[in-house]
Amino acid sequence: MKCLVISAVLAAASSASAQPVKSPTGAPATPTLPTIGDTLPINGAAGWPTLSWMYDVPDPKDAAGKVVVHWFCAPKGIGCSDDLARITTLKEAASSVYVIAYINGTKQQALKLDPIRGSEGVGRGTVAFGPATAKWFKNLKVTGPVSIVVDVDNKVKLVTSGAESASLDARDTQVRSLIGAIKLHTTAATSPKTVKANEKFELALTVTLASWLVYSQKPGTNYTWKATVPADVKCDNTALKGDELKAAGQTLAVKMTCSGPRGSYEAAGQIQFGYDVPSGATGLGADGAKWKFEITN
Repeated sequence: MKCLVISAVLAAASSASAQPVKSPTGAPATPTLPTIGDTLPINGAAGWPTLSWMYDVPDPKDAAGKVVVHWFCAPKGIGCSDDLARITTLKEAASSVYVIAYINGTKQQALKLDPIRGSEGVGRGTVAFGPATAKWFKNLKVTGPVSIVVDVDNKVKLVTSGAESASLDARDTQVRSLIGAIKLHTTAATSPKTVKANEKFELALTVTLASWLVYSQKPGTNYTWKATVPADVKCDNTALKGDELKAAGQTLAVKMTCSGPRGSYEAAGQIQFGYDVPSGATGLGADGAKWKFEITN
């Protein structure tokens, strides 16, 4: 695959040519590494240079919903070869990791420190190399391994430097923790605690997708809702499917209007839905809820 060159400055993405970010004095801004809490888009921060890429450029669609690790290393960097095994394991152990490697060397040297490994890593990251990368390393004063861990919301969670085991262990632990915290959707069930006999009340279930997902509109996508309510309680919308379930933006809501005689009750419901990821693939989600309520005189 031919090397591709792109501006890593997000603000220049729509420009015909990349323009250097200027400091308040008019001089080009000095590139720096971000700190914890900073926002770091997939294409880099303001002041990051134009680089050459071994594979495709960093792709927001491929990285959406994944923990991103920006990894800096060099052929002669102390500990870089050993850390390569770690960073590759992180990528291969979970599909929710996207690695952007910056290698201070030629293409041949970068191939030896490549955690993407060609076709094995399609959609899982990319690798920068060449003179522009080498100049950037010099400006940043980066020698050994440096890692920037970014959560799914583009917030920097950890920056590590050096090849010490404690530092690398902290990075790996942070990545695994963030992966474990990824949620494709959240669900909320609402109902009144008490209602009066034979008066109408509402049981509702709301499913909100993660910001990088959308409810699928593809033909044949499975949307179903099935609720189980006590025999004495009468509800509408206890069984819905297909177009009867409609999403509004990131939210899919089901509401049942019910009524019944005095008593303590429990109802339950199960929902299935389809969602599309930025790359175009479709997934199937499912969730459920229970409601406990009391009907009084």
